[in-house]
Amino acid sequence: MSSILIKSATVVNEGQKFVADVLVKNGLIERIDHNIDAHADELIYAEGLHLLPGAIDDQVHFREPGLTHKANIYTEARAAVAGGITSFMEMPNTVPNTLTQQLLQDKYDIAAQNSLANYSFYMGASNDNIEEVLRTDARNVCGIKVFMGSSTGNMLVDNPRTLENLFSQSPMLIATHCEDEQTIKNNLAHYKELMGDDITIDYHPKIRNTEACYLSSSMAVELAKKHGARLHILHISTAKETELFDNNIPLKDKKITAEACVHHLWFSDADYATKGNLIKWNPAVKTAEDRDGILKAVLDGRIDVIATDHAPHTIEEKAQPYLQAPSGGPLVQHALPALLALHQQGKITLEQIAEKTAHNVATCFQIEKRGFIREGYWADLVLTDLNKPWEVTRQNTLYKCGWSPFEGTTFPASITHTIVSGNLIYKHGNFNETIKGKRLTFNR
Repeated sequence: MSSILIKSATVVNEGQKFVADVLVKNGLIERIDHNIDAHADELIYAEGLHLLPGAIDDQVHFREPGLTHKANIYTEARAAVAGGITSFMEMPNTVPNTLTQQLLQDKYDIAAQNSLANYSFYMGASNDNIEEVLRTDARNVCGIKVFMGSSTGNMLVDNPRTLENLFSQSPMLIATHCEDEQTIKNNLAHYKELMGDDITIDYHPKIRNTEACYLSSSMAVELAKKHGARLHILHISTAKETELFDNNIPLKDKKITAEACVHHLWFSDADYATKGNLIKWNPAVKTAEDRDGILKAVLDGRIDVIATDHAPHTIEEKAQPYLQAPSGGPLVQHALPALLALHQQGKITLEQIAEKTAHNVATCFQIEKRGFIREGYWADLVLTDLNKPWEVTRQNTLYKCGWSPFEGTTFPASITHTIVSGNLIYKHGNFNETIKGKRLTFNR
């Protein structure tokens, strides 16, 4: 493996900012000091640039296998690296759904061959695969994914006995999508009665409303408390749900944690008028008050991590009428630039970005030797130029689907270099695709 010496970077790590050199050897951070005089195969002069720990995205949908007309592990991991995301955890609602240990291994095999980023994959839970779920190796798999709301295939878990079994027996982290299915069905039936099939996108947050989210999230919290389970609730979309979480417990001791996604921190229901189905997500983007309440909970520690829920669809699929258009959108290339833009607006500090996208993800999931800029840790690093604005266009968007909900947005900061497991994979728009990322391991 090649060595890298980063000179005079402004390091952002563990609540501090300081200028230092960083020496990387054999994939690891060997030394952090003020003036390192050492030979390295790659020398990066980083004066004026900020060095952050590479982001760890705990929720992506890379669509492989089975949905590769939308995306695949190679294309989306490549886009993630360009956006400063060095590791991802991918969801099981591919085709076929990842409901057996063999199907889970198949995805790891694909990533080992094709992913430029580090990777892990969730084991999927259904109403009838509890024995397979309990065979999951907690040391080598990020968690169990439970859809407590609408999903594809056989992945909606709505059987109370199944949920009790999962929460009482699973020894590892359970990540949940929380929306109450019956509430959504009732709301949809109500608006169909009023409008037939002419429902428009602005009704999306009324159909998938605060009540649907809170009912499901509060039930998940209740189950976790009852059984002492390790629960992680994904993509919180309402201010009301933030009341369910505690900021008085050290993160390493929390049994119940929560995630916010970039789109719920950026968009509001006012944006449906211009963005339409391009910002149709489940859970729905809701009010500006919800957006501000989520950010407040991120900053005060009730919400622990920031992720993307990257879930691409083709532009043709998104162009369908509201009821037919799928939910989800591509985000991994633009998530960190969006957070850096929020920083420049005075809404979040660089230290908090490092904490919520890297440190806390590593702590929540007990990831081994990643998520921090520390000597002896894997060198997952991203250099950013806070004074290099760029506009998101179709031409510079790297997702296989070819579009972004941020198209037309000018971000004030750029990603200049991304180092994955000690290898310089991205530099000023160019990729080194000869070296692949590594499988994440967990201290469990």
